Amino acid sequence: MTHRSRLAGFIIDCQTDNLGAAADFWSQALGLAIVDPDEGGEDRYARLDKGPGELHIEVQKVDHASRVHLDIETDDIEAEVKRLVKLGAVQISRPRGGRWVVMQAPTGQRFCVVRMKGEPPGLNHWQE
Repeated sequence: MTHRSRLAGFIIDCQTDNLGAAADFWSQALGLAIVDPDEGGEDRYARLDKGPGELHIEVQKVDHASRVHLDIETDDIEAEVKRLVKLGAVQISRPRGGRWVVMQAPTGQRFCVVRMKGEPPGLNHWQE
């Protein structure tokens, strides 16, 4: 069985009460327009214009310490999680009813495995 995955983008986690101010800072710092200041209408996510290589870049309001994490998108979340666990990653949680999986690399960095949107370029093909 084969599945595909690739680096989708970066999420800038901000421990803040003001998502708009955080998004404005990162928009100006990165030179990327704010495409959606309140993606999903929950005052949690602000989507910036696509970055270099069409990477998805988002500012996210969080309760934990501020950090940057990356997303890996895939056409088969379960297969990708299984592949990454074999490499030494650990599954941390499945927020929002399992719409994505939060994982931790053996070196401690958190990242998410998310559902692929469309047919992006640069996909890696993995065979089990």
